[in-house]
Amino acid sequence: MPKSLNTCRGPGRPRQLDTSEREAIIIDAAERVILSHGLGGASMAAIALEAGMSKRTLYEIFESRAALFAAVVRRIRNKVSRPLNDSELELPLAERLRLLLTPAREKFTDLLPLAILRAVIVEADRQPDLAREFLQEGPHALYDMVRLELDRSVARGEIRISDTKSAARLMADMAHENVFEHLVSPKPACERQQAHDRRLDLAIRVFLSGIGEAG
Repeated sequence: MPKSLNTCRGPGRPRQLDTSEREAIIIDAAERVILSHGLGGASMAAIALEAGMSKRTLYEIFESRAALFAAVVRRIRNKVSRPLNDSELELPLAERLRLLLTPAREKFTDLLPLAILRAVIVEADRQPDLAREFLQEGPHALYDMVRLELDRSVARGEIRISDTKSAARLMADMAHENVFEHLVSPKPACERQQAHDRRLDLAIRVFLSGIGEAG
């Protein structure tokens, strides 16, 4: 006798995750491993185990440990700064810089950036590839984002700066607190948020009244 068409079926095969979903799961796992075991203990095997995936799957998504580390740093950078949308690009330079350099609120309660920074300082000599990825995806990428806005303002005639590369580095460095003080004696989250807001506002005023003076 044929089975009824209404016979219940089992749950079937689980939905296959797409590449972006697997990438997010792996980065989440890498962050947890770095926080619990440090950068030195964040091997691809340990991260694969934490993510519930095989090492082969990790290497299908990230070609190397350095590439995975770069993705972790890139995610952190996206909490510290963000690209501007089309409507924001029409704002005055001071407002664009403020939006660009204002961190997402969760950055101030997230222990991962501090753990990453400490680990990079310790591991830089032994793992230069990770140090390079940190610089490229972290501070250097932030400098490039600031420089883009300075170049945009120069082209519009808002400001006159002959060396936007150096100026961008200066502006970005002025906006953030002393890294050594933060490593040695980090402030409570609420204090860091308030201190950053005050520092960024002052940094933009000083910057624009100095080398960013309108022509």
